[in-house]
Amino acid sequence: MVIEVPDDTSVNDLVQLFSLKGHVGLVTGASSGLGVECARALAMAGADVAVAARRGDRLEKFARDLAETYSVRAIGVATDITADADLDRLMETVQARLGDVDILVNNAGVSPTGRAESLPRATWDTAIATNLTAPMMLAQRVARRLIETKRPGRIINVVSIYALVASSIYRLSAYTATKAALANLTRQLAVEWAAYGILVNAIAPGWIPTEATEGGIAKAENRARMERATPMGRLGRPDEIRGAVIYLASEASSYVTGAILSIDGGYAAW
Repeated sequence: MVIEVPDDTSVNDLVQLFSLKGHVGLVTGASSGLGVECARALAMAGADVAVAARRGDRLEKFARDLAETYSVRAIGVATDITADADLDRLMETVQARLGDVDILVNNAGVSPTGRAESLPRATWDTAIATNLTAPMMLAQRVARRLIETKRPGRIINVVSIYALVASSIYRLSAYTATKAALANLTRQLAVEWAAYGILVNAIAPGWIPTEATEGGIAKAENRARMERATPMGRLGRPDEIRGAVIYLASEASSYVTGAILSIDGGYAAW
């Protein structure tokens, strides 16, 4: 097999298609897990990045790492995304230090477990506040500024395969309900904001070991069930969401909005 080496023009075209230089990204829930991978993806493609989560100490170290590794500007902002005052402060801080956000990744979330018939009201309310209300409030703030300045943008919501199907492994009524709601909110915002050039999409990860999920996945019986339910026969790696994030944030996805992209080894396909 002969592999043709592309000429400089085609290489440059490819770089431009996926480059995020000149853009400012904001990733929530970025002190660990998939949020870290989302932020790395944006920085790898050249975007300046703000990372937000409750654990400020982790954020500062991570932001320094992004800046040093990828030669971008990066900041960490300790934030409770369920508090409107914190969201306002977050947006003001990012704008003052990096500029207007034109790529938002709503990744932060909680996944409480418990029997549906005895799930406490407080647990349900927390899931709604974190997984659904906060992404909406943050998307509003980003979209309003983009509309005001007549600039296009990208919003990527991190949902789950359990936005598409129910869980037979864990009791996740609050999680599945909020993620399904976020998936349809993604479609609705895509419809309402398409005229402004704001593209809204979601990624739906499957079983990927992270700090938040490793406890359940570590159980051999659970892991075996997850692998059997996945056509590719294995769990995912956290870094396997990077390509989807770059694609949905870049010019490569210029005609894609309202889509839910599953990154699940085929889990939701059967």
